[in-house]
Amino acid sequence: MNTDRPLFDRGDFRIPEGVAHVCAGGEPPFLFAHDAALLQYAIDKSSGMPGRTAMEAQVSRAQARIAARWGAGADEIGFVSSVADGVAMVAESLVFAPGDNIVVDALEYPSVVAPFALQRAPALEIRVARGTAPDRLLALVDARTRVIGASCVSYMTGERLDLAALRAEADRVGALLVVDFTQAAGWLPIEARVADFAFSACYKWLLGTTGTAIAFWNRKRQPDWVPSTAGWHSIAVFGRPDWAGPIGVKPDALRFTRGNPAHGPVYVLNAALDYLDRHDADLLRRHVGGLTAALISRLTAAGIPLTTPADPVRHGANVCMDSSAAQAMCDELHTRGIYGWNGHGRLRFSFHGYNAMDDVERIAAAMAEIWSP
Repeated sequence: MNTDRPLFDRGDFRIPEGVAHVCAGGEPPFLFAHDAALLQYAIDKSSGMPGRTAMEAQVSRAQARIAARWGAGADEIGFVSSVADGVAMVAESLVFAPGDNIVVDALEYPSVVAPFALQRAPALEIRVARGTAPDRLLALVDARTRVIGASCVSYMTGERLDLAALRAEADRVGALLVVDFTQAAGWLPIEARVADFAFSACYKWLLGTTGTAIAFWNRKRQPDWVPSTAGWHSIAVFGRPDWAGPIGVKPDALRFTRGNPAHGPVYVLNAALDYLDRHDADLLRRHVGGLTAALISRLTAAGIPLTTPADPVRHGANVCMDSSAAQAMCDELHTRGIYGWNGHGRLRFSFHGYNAMDDVERIAAAMAEIWSP
């Protein structure tokens, strides 16, 4: 795999001249094409009823396109304001009994855990898997496990979890598998049907923006799922419903979308998908994986301890290292034209199609000079 040149044209993005932009896991650069997408939204929003029809067509288009990418049906794709919002709708719809538990990793993203952690009627036991053993989550599952919550790729360490193993364990005890694909969607092939419910933000490798997130409802595994709350957009009948009678919800995954979809971000998402569709998905996966492996190799050779597994099967596109000086190093790198990402005492570099081997070499050279544990 030749990673000497970027797969994407860097000129398509708002990347300052001479900058190595390696924070796709945080905030990647915006496509210039999004200017036209937002302008079209403004035009449609200002066009009365025909404009609303155009806005809804954008939602339907995005549903179908995400479904094709995720191996799902369009009726299984909905939109929520954020991953946290979607997970909360699932958590609120479940009936728990005293002694039930959810299994998560110690470094799991808060949006996957917090909606369950705040359940009070009754409180749900949160079982926390610690360490780095690949089977650490499996070891905590028992007959009272109701949910296994997992990110496909960790935002904190870059570890990629074995979702097939989690699926098999969930099936063994009758638990739900709820997956966050945020750190994978856009560069890694997504097999959504491994999960009962799955979500992804759109503003990272999918090259969209905040304001909308993807919600997947596995209708084969959970055909009877109904959310416990609804709004005008998610109910079955909007026009003059009989409020004295039962109020049903939409038959498809748009039951996740209680109010107006975030139309502006959906226009941007479609423009981002237009761009990604111009590039071979497998080539992108290998390009990003090659750059990630190269940086892991160089930083390891320099004696910098990483929290990201070296095994390509077990890592995503994030290269992470813990340090008490993470913010100081991130700031210093920024002055050198290397845009990395910090948070929670962790420095992270994340590659996308606009990156190439020159970015890897710049990072490795700079880190050899400034690394501090």
